[in-house]
Amino acid sequence: MGATNNRTFLTNPAQFRDVSRGNPRPHSLKGDDLVRARLTPDTWRLEIMAEGGSTIATPLTLEKRNAIDFATLEKLGRQHNVKMMKAIQCLNIAQPLGQGLWEGVPLREVLKLAGRFNNVRRIYYWGFHNNDAKQVFQSSLTYTQVMDAAPDDLGPFVAYRLNGHPISLERGGPVRMLVPWAHGFKSVKWLQRIVLTNEYRAMDTYAAANNDPESYLKTAAYIDGNDVNGRAGQVVTMTGTAMVGLPGLKRVEYWLRPTAGAHGALEADDPAWAAARWMPCTIAPPPKDWGGTLPGGTLPRDVFGFDPKTGQPREWPMRYSWAYWSVTLDKLAAGTYEFRVRTVDKHDFAQPEPRPYPKSGRNDVQMKTITVT
Repeated sequence: MGATNNRTFLTNPAQFRDVSRGNPRPHSLKGDDLVRARLTPDTWRLEIMAEGGSTIATPLTLEKRNAIDFATLEKLGRQHNVKMMKAIQCLNIAQPLGQGLWEGVPLREVLKLAGRFNNVRRIYYWGFHNNDAKQVFQSSLTYTQVMDAAPDDLGPFVAYRLNGHPISLERGGPVRMLVPWAHGFKSVKWLQRIVLTNEYRAMDTYAAANNDPESYLKTAAYIDGNDVNGRAGQVVTMTGTAMVGLPGLKRVEYWLRPTAGAHGALEADDPAWAAARWMPCTIAPPPKDWGGTLPGGTLPRDVFGFDPKTGQPREWPMRYSWAYWSVTLDKLAAGTYEFRVRTVDKHDFAQPEPRPYPKSGRNDVQMKTITVT
């Protein structure tokens, strides 16, 4: 895989941060346990059914022995294939967990395998159910979110490849849901069941924690590594990632000031925010040769968000992916400094606005200490 400014643009699946839960953790299963859980390509099945006043022409179930198997999903993918670069980020964790090229079939096309359905307002979906009652991997989407998408956007899809390879158990394979605009909990791993319902309320694993199940990814910047030490007269380079949410990314900027004590703590209503002097960071450009960056011989024209004629991204940075930023600081006198970084989206909202509420996704302005001697 290629690199942007010496940094890997797509994350090796083995390097994704593992935040899996459950008892047992699904990816820890081996041998017969894995087969019984239907978590191998040969044993995987996807059920589609209706309840709560909704109807479906042909329920696809294990009982009827007509549930969708992996070969059927791959066959459907040859006709309705979608590919998308998406960064996965948890709602309650600051740093994105990893970015990959996901491949699959639009959910609306998968649902058509069950024939005509009526009186549907919401679509529930489940992953593998383990022995921990508090860790039922489930979420839901509205009918409109599944069936409609703006011309320049992509709807939810059922994914079966990551970076050109089968999705590993650690990453939610053999099949998982991918919801482009949403935090990771909406992209349920180990997908096994879909239920069409007339219920209007959201259903989500973590609803009891008062998380917002309909929150879109936020645009926010994150700083690499730990606090930094440097020497007077030498250059200090700061780097990080910027998550690009629904409103896009206009710029990344930093604020450097001598330490003001309190271990860098700065309340949201502190007047220092209004007086801050924010300076631009450099956002790494897209790779010059996408053919050397995308895996498995994938052509840019086949990936969502790229212009099929030029092979270049329609916008940069791309929504629902991440970008790399950097800034070079020189002529710093000896002392201790607070370094903060934030994004500004295409509506000119500066992080953490317009949704600073943590239950809709963490996007606090991060700070690192730079000590120059």
